Amino acid sequence: MILKKILSFAFSFTLVLSIFTPANAQKILIPMDLKQADHLKAYGVAFWALERTINVEWLLNYRGGAFLVDYYTAVETELRLRGVSFESISAGDAAQVYAEMENGNMDVILLEKAPKVAIYTPPNKQVWDDAVTLALTYAEIPYETLWDEEVLRGDLKKYDWLHLHHEDFTGQFGKFYANFRNAPWYIEEVIKNENMAKKAGFTKVSEEKKAVALAIREYVAKGGFVFAMCSATDTFDLALAAMHTDIVAEVFDGDPIEPDAQSKLDYSQSFAFENFRPESNPMVYEHSDIDYPPSNMPRVRNAQADYFTLFEFSAKYDPVPTMLTQNHVSVVRGFMGQLTGFKRSLIKKAVTILGEVEGTEEVKYIHGNYGRGTFSFYGGHDPEDYQHFVYDPPTQLSLHKNSPGYRLILNNILFPAAKKKKRKT
Repeated sequence: MILKKILSFAFSFTLVLSIFTPANAQKILIPMDLKQADHLKAYGVAFWALERTINVEWLLNYRGGAFLVDYYTAVETELRLRGVSFESISAGDAAQVYAEMENGNMDVILLEKAPKVAIYTPPNKQVWDDAVTLALTYAEIPYETLWDEEVLRGDLKKYDWLHLHHEDFTGQFGKFYANFRNAPWYIEEVIKNENMAKKAGFTKVSEEKKAVALAIREYVAKGGFVFAMCSATDTFDLALAAMHTDIVAEVFDGDPIEPDAQSKLDYSQSFAFENFRPESNPMVYEHSDIDYPPSNMPRVRNAQADYFTLFEFSAKYDPVPTMLTQNHVSVVRGFMGQLTGFKRSLIKKAVTILGEVEGTEEVKYIHGNYGRGTFSFYGGHDPEDYQHFVYDPPTQLSLHKNSPGYRLILNNILFPAAKKKKRKT
């Protein structure tokens, strides 16, 4: 009986070892060009491999930003289960890939460790959806959620990557006052935020949100990665620049806007924008003139003709922006949000523009550094829902497996795992 147990254990151990031991000289190539059946789940498989200490090579500008891993039976099984296209290649084929990349605008980035991901979101369900949460769920990438209480007590240090979406760090409750102030969900939103501010020891939501913005900025300064979309992008910088002045109308915080508030803004404190003007009218659905086109006065937009263009960077000399713009197309369909795009003239000079609407003031996608960390801002609310409204159902990503707009989100998820690969030539 003892011998039988020993043999059974040995067989099980050998089986597991064979599943997670690379076959000699074999590789798995996960293409990310037009031949990929499910681009979004491909990121999930790359993340899955990293969680199991399987290194992933990100082939920048090669076949749409393909992934290359050593051959494991478990990896092949996972790819098949998730419906992700892949190719088994030999060591000789891999050498040819490396040689081709060496001679072109391509490079290899080694991904070594799966980042720990956090989503900043209130505990109750909101009446709109978060594109990043949808993307992570569909790609089967694990994440945790946190809100103001966790941020203020220092929990951000537990995470490598933080996402902000449809938040209002100015304490104006999303500027929904004009149209929704009597709606039950809006009233609940106000009460929830006021209770949170009081619990944290603040008399006003606007002051509590400034403290949250400062904590997030400190997280980035110490090496964290922040990815923001929609209204979180401009309200975050507004809160930082207005740290020592009141830009919030009386209907939101019980006292009037401070006289000469505009002149008291300190743009040196913000991440991405400068010389902007807050929108002080509580009846206007807009936070500032950073948004382009303005949410309250949008230009006539046609979903079929609204596109933005991704910049092409040097993979060897600019690996960071190259990673963030990997895609199977260079022109991506646009989409609106409370903040749709960024006015070019208000973007700080040190910030890198990743995507723009050519011939206009609209910039869609930017990246920058702060301290030891980085931030990426992406305008719009949902890449596959052109004009998302309150109460609209969530986007079904199973219908958008090859979404270029959602790919840009998932590029950011893998970014913290990257380490420049040094390869012998």
